[in-house]
Amino acid sequence: MENAEKLFIIDGTALMYRAFHAIPATFTNSKGLHTNAVYGFTQSLKKILKDFSPHYMAVAFDVKGPTLRHGIYEDYKAERPPMPDLLSAQIPLIKAVVRALNIKVLEKESFEADDIIAAVVKKARGRGIKSYIISGDKDLLQLVDDNTVVLDYLSGKEHGRAEVEKKFGVGPNMIKELIGLAGDPVDNIPNVPGVGIKTAAKLISRYGTLENLFEHIDEVQGKKLRENLIKHKAQAFLSRDLATLRDDVDMDIVIETLKVGEPDYKRLTELFKELEFVKMLKEVMSRDYEPPGSGDFSTVNTTEGLKRLSAELESKKRAAIAAFFPEGARRGGPVALAVATGESTAAYIASGGESGPDEGDVTKFLKDILENGSIKKDVDSSKPLYIYSLTRGIRPLAIDIDTSLASYVINPSKPDHTIEGLTVEHLGRLSGNGAPEDASTQNIACEKACNIYELSEKLDKILKDESMEKLYREMELPLSEVLASMEIWGIKIDSGQLQELSSELGARLETIRTSIYRCAGVEFNINSPKQLSKVLFERLGLIPVKRTKTGFSTNEEVLTKLSAVHEVPAQILEYRTLFKLKSTYVDALLSLIDAETGRIHTSFNQTVTATGRLSSSNPNLQNIPVRGETGGRIREAFVAEDGFTLLSADYSQIELRIVAHMAEDPVLLEAFRTGEDIHARTASEIFGLKDVSAVTPELRRRAKAINFGIIYGMGPYGLSTELGIPIEEAGAYIDDYFTHYTKVREFLDRTVKEAERLGYTTTLSGRRRFIPELSSPVEMTRRFGARIAVNTPVQGSAADIIKAAMINIYRRMKESGFTSRMILQIHDELLFEVEKTEARELAALVKEEMEGVVSLKVPIEVNLKTGANWQQVEPYNE
Repeated sequence: MENAEKLFIIDGTALMYRAFHAIPATFTNSKGLHTNAVYGFTQSLKKILKDFSPHYMAVAFDVKGPTLRHGIYEDYKAERPPMPDLLSAQIPLIKAVVRALNIKVLEKESFEADDIIAAVVKKARGRGIKSYIISGDKDLLQLVDDNTVVLDYLSGKEHGRAEVEKKFGVGPNMIKELIGLAGDPVDNIPNVPGVGIKTAAKLISRYGTLENLFEHIDEVQGKKLRENLIKHKAQAFLSRDLATLRDDVDMDIVIETLKVGEPDYKRLTELFKELEFVKMLKEVMSRDYEPPGSGDFSTVNTTEGLKRLSAELESKKRAAIAAFFPEGARRGGPVALAVATGESTAAYIASGGESGPDEGDVTKFLKDILENGSIKKDVDSSKPLYIYSLTRGIRPLAIDIDTSLASYVINPSKPDHTIEGLTVEHLGRLSGNGAPEDASTQNIACEKACNIYELSEKLDKILKDESMEKLYREMELPLSEVLASMEIWGIKIDSGQLQELSSELGARLETIRTSIYRCAGVEFNINSPKQLSKVLFERLGLIPVKRTKTGFSTNEEVLTKLSAVHEVPAQILEYRTLFKLKSTYVDALLSLIDAETGRIHTSFNQTVTATGRLSSSNPNLQNIPVRGETGGRIREAFVAEDGFTLLSADYSQIELRIVAHMAEDPVLLEAFRTGEDIHARTASEIFGLKDVSAVTPELRRRAKAINFGIIYGMGPYGLSTELGIPIEEAGAYIDDYFTHYTKVREFLDRTVKEAERLGYTTTLSGRRRFIPELSSPVEMTRRFGARIAVNTPVQGSAADIIKAAMINIYRRMKESGFTSRMILQIHDELLFEVEKTEARELAALVKEEMEGVVSLKVPIEVNLKTGANWQQVEPYNE
């Protein structure tokens, strides 16, 4: 009877390479530690444990340095590139995770992981245990037998005897003989000249071993083949020796010590915290998580109870509010609400139905608390509460700590600012999640409120200790109310225009699709890279430009090059452009129009970008096309209500002005102070033109690319790609730029050095961005860090300037009782929907606040435009 026990032995070196290449190198923690290989490796181990429940498990690793095989053949694996620094730096962490999972790490100097795996399999055979080898190395297929398989754990496909024989034409025990003749280019094992896999398989399947082959060498057909075999006999035996796995590794391998046991959860918790694997950390911590008890939690289910709670909050002067708005706060009230008055004391407010106060009572309770300026209120996200309040005529006062915004100000590079993530990070425990529905989950709501209460104290202290309190209280927190107001109003969309445009694009796509099929001579899925590749490179016979892991590339760069030799690639490019415009913008916008308001209510994201810029989602209005006929027609659909007009206020070259201010470059300062066209001025300087009027549109375009390229830390390669010029020419342009703008070069160098010293860079308002990449041992990573150090002070300062302007404009509009509204922020532009009788006054207000929000060494200029829709705006004239 077959033994039911299973042993999984993993080729750790192969698996970590696979993980390293599967996940982008940009996968790091907030300290800049590269973790892509660790993450992928850990996920793989977890999947194996979950899917196969092995009884025994071990991971074998190669050890750095020469092996026994190098002793018999110096060029063994000589063609392999060295391990990337980014991967080698993660090996200790990978092994630490393996050990914390209570999985044995096996390694031995002079031996390869394959040999250790062979030794373990040999031991398992003696115990009748079935072995599963996790590896893509064909050398390990020689270990396959009735009780040993090589497994692709992702697909679950097993490679047993039959699969090996089908693939190579010989059985597992003959693979080393096969390699002796055919060699292995991956390991730089030489073959007998003229002998490939198929020829070797025929010889070995007939003669079995090299010894038997050479005993019957006279029987081999083909004079040249026979001569090569005789001449390279010694080499064949050497190659077989190199391919033969050594199962006699001098290691004390005891199968019982490989038994899978309970992980070291304490060590895993430490590692996952360090690596910032938040999801994995929560999974580990969830083992010990129990929904909170009700010792200090109470339920308020009467109007009288609400009054008593209100009086208690009045006396304590502080509360943490956990409000759940799963459907959004614009229309509905909170589906669940809890208020904490201490780290373990909270009340759950039941509303609706027969068991609690009605919605009106809850609204009145919230109004009384929110408008009471003597009670400090802490929340996990203030914007939904502002949306709820503003739509019900409530004017919140004394919102103190918004945990998500405070966390973002402290470290904007972190990916997780949720209450769940912060509870794990700062309080070292797991918290419940989701909207409460029954008695047990009511306690989770109270627990969340208590976590907010406790976290607020810790985050408030960090803000003060790190001198970040002003940025939080004077910019990010008040901005939350501004964004709430903008989301409530939204922007009106002419759905008829978009529907008409969608139909037109659909017809154009159908015409192009028909033309593509006709030119290609076959119908296929144009959106499938695999099918497109087959048509281009097999059916049409075009020469591939670039190869990817899955085949030949069909990206935009490749199709652009191929367009010069065939019409189909050009048509594909046009098809893709129109398809994206239709699906990503036109149809997506139509689907997001609110049926009641006829407007789109985008969500402004305050805690996403590391530079401080805002982003938006559902839809992402930051990416609405600006150029092209179709892009213009999309923007035409953004319209004003009857009696209103749109007012666009756009900062003029704000980032370049910030560079001039920070660098104090005399040439830039003069250009901005005298109102020159900065791009034309740069063109005249770089291209040696005495008169700015001699600058052509093309030269100005190049100068503009250089001006902004410098801000973004662009090097010669990036500029050459941007302008479509040789790298040498691009490098010369950059050198010429710094020759004329010497203080800019000094500013950039100074900024990078300061970031290296401090570990972070700052904006004009003191916003910090940590750049651990600058201390990386990997040059590529350090260069990336240098680009961040250069870009963030400029882009981040521009973001802070427009944020401050938004706050000031919003306050003045509210104080003056304007009917007009601020409705959109895109990069350096603000968009207002202006009641026509207020246009003159509001335009003056907006210009005054935007240009006067900060004092720079150069003037700040704002361009005002107005019109019935976003596309057809003309310069505003009073």
